Amino acid sequence: MFAVIKTGGKQYRVAANDVLTIEKLEGAAGDTVEFNEILMVGEGAGATFGVPFVEGAMVVAEVVEQGRARKVIAFKKRRRQNSKRIRGHRQHQTVVRITDILTGGAKPAKKAAAKKEAAPKADAPAKTEATASTAAPLFTAPAGEPDNLTKIKGIGPVAAGQLNEQGITTFAQVAALSDADIARIDEAMPFSADQISDWRDQAKALAE
Repeated sequence: MFAVIKTGGKQYRVAANDVLTIEKLEGAAGDTVEFNEILMVGEGAGATFGVPFVEGAMVVAEVVEQGRARKVIAFKKRRRQNSKRIRGHRQHQTVVRITDILTGGAKPAKKAAAKKEAAPKADAPAKTEATASTAAPLFTAPAGEPDNLTKIKGIGPVAAGQLNEQGITTFAQVAALSDADIARIDEAMPFSADQISDWRDQAKALAE
C-alpha cells in the first residue's frame, strides 16, 4: 500500500520503508514525525482520494538525519557599471524513513526504545562538549576595535554580522584568508568561494 502526502508545499508518493529527502522538519535523528495531510491512500480499485485530504489517514516516519542541500549560486552583474553581486544559499533538508501508513483513524504505536535515551547519564558531558564545539566560531576574533566590514563591496550589515559571529572582525583578517580558510567559510556559511576571494582582494587595499 502506498500514500501521497503533502509537506513543505510539495507532494510525495510514499510506501513503507521508503527513504526520502523533504523540506526541513523539526526533530533530531530517531524522532518520530507524523504527516496528516494525506491526499491519497491505497492502491488499485481500493484507493481512497481525499477532498482534499483523506479523513483518518496518517503516515508515520522516522527522522534519519538533518542536512543541507548543495549550494545554489545567484550571480548578478550590471554591465559597464563595475557592479556585481554573488550570493550563495544552501537549503535545509530532512531525511526521513516511512515506517507506517495508517487509515481509519488508527494511531501509531509508541516506541518503547524512546525511554532508554534518559538512562545513561554518563554520556551527558560528552554530548554537551560536542554541542559546544559545533557552535564554536570558525576563527578567533583579534583584540581591539573591529573594522567596519561593510566598506568592502558586497558585504552588507547582515553579512558583516554573520562574519563577526564567526570571529572575522577586521580587514586584516579578511586579507589574510588562505584558500583553505575560504573553503571552510564556503562550507559553513551562505557565501561562495568566489565571493569571499573578491572580499579578500578588496580587504588587502583597506588593510594597508
